[in-house]
Amino acid sequence: MLYEVIIPAAGQGKRMKAGRNKLFIEISNVPIIVYTLRIFEADPNCRGIILTINPEEKPIFQSIIDTYQLGKEIKLVPGGQERQQSVRNGLHNVSGTELVLVHDGARPFIERALIADLTEAAYEHGSAIPAVPVKDTIKKATNNTVEETVERSSLWAVQTPQAFRFSILKRAHEEAEKEGYLGTDDASLVEIIGEKVVIVEGDYDNIKITTQEDLYFAEAILLKNKRQQREKE
Repeated sequence: MLYEVIIPAAGQGKRMKAGRNKLFIEISNVPIIVYTLRIFEADPNCRGIILTINPEEKPIFQSIIDTYQLGKEIKLVPGGQERQQSVRNGLHNVSGTELVLVHDGARPFIERALIADLTEAAYEHGSAIPAVPVKDTIKKATNNTVEETVERSSLWAVQTPQAFRFSILKRAHEEAEKEGYLGTDDASLVEIIGEKVVIVEGDYDNIKITTQEDLYFAEAILLKNKRQQREKE
């Protein structure tokens, strides 16, 4: 299924405490954003990449694109104050594909097979998100006092990319802008307008790099992926 992907990349990454956009942080001497872009760069079904960025960082992003010879068309679009606004700005630059994905720039280990499953599900149902079953016991608490233990059998940890028919996501964002509300993710906006969202089981390696500790996990996943690639060869 052909698609375009919007990658919000304008965030400050405050929890990383890096003093710069965390997407510029290197794993094995390569910026995080490069790993993410290469996945979509290599996918023949991806018809375009839309990076929503802080305009002040445009020279840095352009330099990265040039240095790593990322040849697929990459549109650098000004982001907004909130992630939701950045995605909306990205939607204005979709060139006509029926499906659109929204993916966190700091999730560099998404697999193409999962992307294919998501686009097929979104084409059939309208919207699809990757998620993994929650492993840990979850407790609801107030002021550090447990109120209840939440039944986890129906709980899923949601990831990206989230896949949508363009018309559905556009309508969801237009409604959110009109009513002035912010969703926790794009799927939540789609849920609010009454559209169906289906889950495609994801991959625990599809981590979002948010804190310094996540960099250790990222290095381990990268080494594992390289070892598996060598074994295939």
